[in-house]
Amino acid sequence: MIKPTGLLYFPCPLRYRETTTIKESATVMLKESVETALEEIRPALQADGGDVQLVDVTEGGVVTVKLTGACHGCPMGMQTLKIGIEAHLKKAVPQVTEVLGV
Repeated sequence: MIKPTGLLYFPCPLRYRETTTIKESATVMLKESVETALEEIRPALQADGGDVQLVDVTEGGVVTVKLTGACHGCPMGMQTLKIGIEAHLKKAVPQVTEVLGV
């Protein structure tokens, strides 16, 4: 550690520490909970040749997912999204308010 001439140098331990806000931590925890809930229903989608990918989770509880495989472009995709995925996520993660597809 080099001291500037004539001045005392005290390194700030907070300078290099990563800082996250409470909102950011809550969003990360929400995203992890949603991912865990999606893992629970993923086998049912994969059995029909489809899958679901998590795109985003907002702090307001809006989850954005992408249906892939056979689910992408399927005429029943919107029903799978709303009746299946959204219902399961709302039950498993109460903070989820809505599920949108891209």
